[in-house]
Amino acid sequence: SAPGRSQALMPEPFKGEGAPVSPANLPAGADRGAPPEAAAASPFVHALGCCESRSVGAGTRIWAFAHVLPGAVIGRDCNIGDHVYIENDVIIGDRVTVKNGVQLWDGLRVESDVLIGPNATFTTDPFPRSKQPQQQYPATTIGRGATVGANATLLPGVSIGQHAMIGAGAVVTRSVPAYAIVVGNPARIVGYTNEDRTKSRLVAGSALVADNKPGVRETAVKGVTIHMLPLVTDLRGNLSVGEFEQHIPFPVKRYFMVFDVPSAKTRGEHAHKTCHQFLICAKGSLAVVADDGSTRQEILLDRPNQGVFLPAGTWGIQYKYSADAVLLVFASERYDASDYIRDYDEFLAFIARRDAAAG
Repeated sequence: SAPGRSQALMPEPFKGEGAPVSPANLPAGADRGAPPEAAAASPFVHALGCCESRSVGAGTRIWAFAHVLPGAVIGRDCNIGDHVYIENDVIIGDRVTVKNGVQLWDGLRVESDVLIGPNATFTTDPFPRSKQPQQQYPATTIGRGATVGANATLLPGVSIGQHAMIGAGAVVTRSVPAYAIVVGNPARIVGYTNEDRTKSRLVAGSALVADNKPGVRETAVKGVTIHMLPLVTDLRGNLSVGEFEQHIPFPVKRYFMVFDVPSAKTRGEHAHKTCHQFLICAKGSLAVVADDGSTRQEILLDRPNQGVFLPAGTWGIQYKYSADAVLLVFASERYDASDYIRDYDEFLAFIARRDAAAG
């Protein structure tokens, strides 16, 4: 009968007799310090599942009609849904959930606490042809705590930053920064999220200063302040003024302007080691995301007498540019490529070192 034939083709369920995942094989962010009781829980493979790998962590569950090839590495306490296929050169961290109908191809690296929604699609070849395999597949990385929504498609070689949120059905054609929310085809950034279910709060800068009077207000982000500059209104035209080292809180050595930005584009996505910056949207509007490594806040700049101070050691992003937006930036230092931190994990490490040194 059909059931009998199916059972005959299926291997014995894997009951944990193989070695658990080696810490040396886990991707960055995997949990190497799980409590001892976690090690006692053997992996579970459904009777209709096929797990050929012996590198499966304690507590992981692999469900019906899933197929895991011998070279795959899967961490602890993962949940691999029905009809999931995992190739050899795939490394999955701890507490990862892979929903039904997902195929994980060679070259994929999934860090801990990731959720991959049903029927999400990963690709390996930008120009595929039948019977013409690549010699080496580009690495695709899903950062710690990220979510890939149902039916999303990721092109080969992209990197999804930690805690990013890929919307259902999105087509990701380029790498996504940490904490970004992307939707659409092609995927575009529409917001930023926190580690929990909440979005970063959008705050109009002027809302933090009563009656739109000149003044300085703190934000939720360490050292970041919003400044309302003096504004003079007149029938002949309006004027906003600021004095260096009084209204702008540092000596200025450089300025630059950003304009004609396509509305879907995101700029910034870096921090500085020593350079302070002061941002004014001279025309139009845009959103600034300020991040100190533990707290982030989104600030709307929408008037020329309003600025935001980003001290050194702040991760800054600018996006949601209006078509007519003109961003003016004053900097405390001359341009120095070595002062930039462009990788978010490196930024977090820099903050940790700085805070440790400060005691």
